[in-house]
Amino acid sequence: MDLFETQGLEDVGVPAYDPAAPLAVRMRPRTVDEVLGQSHLLGEGAPLRRLLEPAVAGRPAVSSVILWGPPGTGKTTFAYLVARSSGRHFAELSAVSAGVKDVREVVASAKRRTVASGEDTILFVDEVHRFSKSQQDALLPAVENRWVTLVAATTENPSFSVISPLLSRSLLLTLKPLGDKDVEELVQRALADERGLDGRWTMDEDARAALVRLAGSDARKSLTLLEAAAGAAADAGSEAIDVAHVEAAANHALVRWDRDQHYDVASAFIKSMRGSDVDAAVHYLARMVEAGEDPRFIARRVMICAAEDVGMAAPEVLATTVAAAQAVAMIGMPEARIVLAEAVIAVATAPKSNRALVAIDTALADLRAGKGGPVPAHLCDAHYAGAQALGRGQGYVYAHEAPHHVAAQQYLPDDLVGTRYYEPTDNGTEAMLTKRLQVLRALLDLR
Repeated sequence: MDLFETQGLEDVGVPAYDPAAPLAVRMRPRTVDEVLGQSHLLGEGAPLRRLLEPAVAGRPAVSSVILWGPPGTGKTTFAYLVARSSGRHFAELSAVSAGVKDVREVVASAKRRTVASGEDTILFVDEVHRFSKSQQDALLPAVENRWVTLVAATTENPSFSVISPLLSRSLLLTLKPLGDKDVEELVQRALADERGLDGRWTMDEDARAALVRLAGSDARKSLTLLEAAAGAAADAGSEAIDVAHVEAAANHALVRWDRDQHYDVASAFIKSMRGSDVDAAVHYLARMVEAGEDPRFIARRVMICAAEDVGMAAPEVLATTVAAAQAVAMIGMPEARIVLAEAVIAVATAPKSNRALVAIDTALADLRAGKGGPVPAHLCDAHYAGAQALGRGQGYVYAHEAPHHVAAQQYLPDDLVGTRYYEPTDNGTEAMLTKRLQVLRALLDLR
């Protein structure tokens, strides 16, 4: 069981200085003043600031919090700072290895401690999004009755990964990605600090810029890259870390891809195609491809965009995207990236219209509002015995026997006569449809 219950810092990830520990561990902030990039959470009276303050009798209890943010923004660091500074009992669970039994043991221990001495317990749950519903349910009584103050960390949107009852009983605190200046300051600190590289290496401006770019706002990754780059410099007998050493430490920037990125990038992808920004659309396509997103998923989104946003302004584009989806399924990656790019470019550069979408949704809204009476009798099926006696099909005009092959007769139910669902734009093919519809509707007008 990956569980710590302690008042001592050595057991909760805040050990005494260990020169053999990874640089990211050695450089973990020891005080709140060393934390970079999260000033919005540390203002006077802010929930996180109150957690970091020593427990005082008579002071209102602090709320449980869920820390949500990208990797390397300080979620675990905040939990360990709470352990160092608050004076409360500290327990830790890792959602990777702990089960429901482990959760219940911690909760029972915290309850006994509260009843016996009134001592508060801080329970830190790392990667809470990995907890199952039953594991999260086991936390509810403890959080609701304040047997523990929960500090939970997650890289995934809690709206998707944390059960609603637990979410409603906690404050959601969002950690922001570190800015380039924050990462650069951290690198400079690690180069000089005795816990870090202790001034044994220098680093030129180009190398720092390359490392900051590769770190991608992740403090832990920046320190890991720095340590590896220093190792590369040492192997080369150099006391100066340059761009070549940084590149040796990281062959290419890995694209971060979690559930949030899946939804956010897919959303930006569709909106870029809809907005006719072909370059942005290709960029987001590349991000999905590089991250290993299922190409069939990408192809489906492109088809949907062709139907929803291009529509009748360029109806041939939907056929293009359907063919692309079939080709993707047949040839697979990496060649499928070319097919996807062609389909994306076709959608992004096409004239746009959502009037088909508006038409069907408006018609559905009318039906759900109770509109839509019986089908007119002359349009009803008359191919069965007794249909004529019921008046079915009588008076129906066959369109191909009418002038211009347009039969002027009532088609809509009585309560919808005169309703117009489809109103084309003047974009692309719909410009022609606009003129044609004016003629058709004039021919169909029974007045």
